[in-house]
Amino acid sequence: MKIKIVSFLIVLLVGGLHAQTIEVCKDCPISKLNDAIKVAKSFDTIVVKKGTYKEYNILVDKPLTIIGKNYPVIDGEMKGEIITIVSDSVTVDGLFIINVGTSYTEDYAAIRVKRSNDFVIQNLVLEKLFFGIYIEKGRNGKIFHNKIIGDAVEEYNSGNGIQLWYSKNIEIEHNFIEHVRDGIYLEFSDDCIIKNNVSANNVRYGLHFMFSNDDIYQDNIFENNGAGVAVMFSKKIKMYNNIFKENWGTASYGLLLKEINDAEIEGNTFKDNTIGINIEGSNRINYKKNNFISNGWAIKVRGACYTNHFTSNNFLYNSFDISYNSNINDNLFDKNYWSNYTGYDLNKNGIGDIPYRPVKLFSYIVNRTPETIILLRSLFIDIIDFSEKVSPVFTPDNLLDNNPKMKKIVW
Repeated sequence: MKIKIVSFLIVLLVGGLHAQTIEVCKDCPISKLNDAIKVAKSFDTIVVKKGTYKEYNILVDKPLTIIGKNYPVIDGEMKGEIITIVSDSVTVDGLFIINVGTSYTEDYAAIRVKRSNDFVIQNLVLEKLFFGIYIEKGRNGKIFHNKIIGDAVEEYNSGNGIQLWYSKNIEIEHNFIEHVRDGIYLEFSDDCIIKNNVSANNVRYGLHFMFSNDDIYQDNIFENNGAGVAVMFSKKIKMYNNIFKENWGTASYGLLLKEINDAEIEGNTFKDNTIGINIEGSNRINYKKNNFISNGWAIKVRGACYTNHFTSNNFLYNSFDISYNSNINDNLFDKNYWSNYTGYDLNKNGIGDIPYRPVKLFSYIVNRTPETIILLRSLFIDIIDFSEKVSPVFTPDNLLDNNPKMKKIVW
C-alpha cells in the first residue's frame, strides 16, 4: 500500500513539473475544447475563455483540469452526450453546458464520469439537459456548487439531475437542482455524503436511494417535488437536519422508507406534506428530534415495521399524527410532544400524567375508506375517536406515548 502511495505522489510531482496551460478561444490557435484535450498532456490545465463552443462527444481520457473563464457555453446542439470522463484525476470547473441530446435508448448526460477516481465537478451551470451529471462506477469524487435546471414535464422522457450508479465515496454538496425527473439518484452507491443541496420542483423525487448503504444526507432542502424523497432497500443511512416541505398529492410524502434497516433520522423538519414519513418494512430506526408540522399524516406505518424508536419529536397541528394498519405494535413512542394532547401535569415535571394515544380510530377508517375524509371536522368523529381511546378494538392497545411532553421541545 505504501509503495502505491509513493508511486502516485512521484507521478503527480513529475506531471506537475511539466504541466502547461492551454487556452481555448475563438481567436486562439486552439478554438475547440476537444482539440485542446487531444494535444494536452497529463496534468495540464485547459482554460476555456468566454464564448459559445458547439461541441459534443468530448472525451477526457487523461488527468486534466478544465476551467471555464466567465462561464463559456458548451452547446451540444441536442446531438448526444457532451462531456465524457474516462480518466482519473480530472477537474471540470466553471462551464455553462446546454442542449444535451435526448434518447429513449441511451442516457445522454451533460457530464458522464466512467470508472474514474478522484474527480471534481464544480461550479457548472447545466440547462436543457436529459441527464445532468452521471457518475458510473466512480470513486472518491466531489460534485460541488453546480446549478442544474431541466425542463422535465413527464417521467418517461426526462432524466435525473445527479445520478450515481455503482459508485463509492462521492461528496455531493451545495448543488441546486430543479425541473428534472429525480433531483439526486443513487443506486448501488455506498459511503456517500449528500449535504447542503436544494432539490425542488422535480417531476418525481427530490432524492431517490436504491440499494445504497452507509450514506449520509444532511442539511438539504427537498421542496415541492412530485412524490418527495424515497429511500429504498438500503441500510445504515443517516438523515440529519433536512427540510421536507410542500410535497402534496395523492401519492406524495415528505419521505418514503421502504425496506430500510438500522438508520438514523434526526433533526429533520417535515412540513406541509400529504404524508410526513411513509414507512413500510423498515426496522431498527431511531427517529429523534424531528418536527412534524401541518402534514396530512405525520407518520403512516404500513406494516412490517419493528423495533423502531420515536423519541423527543414534535408533532404539531397534523390532521393525523400516526396512522397504523395493524393492531399489533412493536415500536416505542416516548417523550414526544403532541399538540393534540389534552392531558394534565399535576406534579409539574413537564411530562403528562396520562399516556397519549396517537392513533385515532378515524385514521384507521380513512385508510380503508378514503372518501370518509370529508367528515374530518365533524362531532361524530370526535365521538368515535373517544370511544376507541376508552376501549381500543381496531388500533394497537399498547401504542402509547407514556411520557408525553407538555411543551414543545426546543433543542
